[in-house]
Amino acid sequence: MKVTIKQWHQVSTWHWKLPADDDLCGICRVSFDGTCPSCKYPGDDCPLVIGDCNHNFHMHCVLKWLETETSKGTCPMCRQVFRMKGGDVLSADNTNQSEINNVSQGSDAVMDALD
Repeated sequence: MKVTIKQWHQVSTWHWKLPADDDLCGICRVSFDGTCPSCKYPGDDCPLVIGDCNHNFHMHCVLKWLETETSKGTCPMCRQVFRMKGGDVLSADNTNQSEINNVSQGSDAVMDALD
């Protein structure tokens, strides 16, 4: 018996590799599988930032938070000094476009840090 496939439709999905209880951004309360309010499409254009305190945020959300006067450079969830996993202090004052690009390009490395 021979079978001929005339048409084939493939659908793919992806998900950030995060603990099940941590699937929403702590600032905008949008799922990480979705996008932050600043982005159109999920994925590398809307990367996650993981703090040393293990709180996760959309990069754009945490940068906006750090720009506010009330943030004082702290995590919005636990109020510790906000450091990206790996040791760098992320603040609106010392973040330039190349650093933002490095975070965007390094989103795979961020996900590997969770393993």
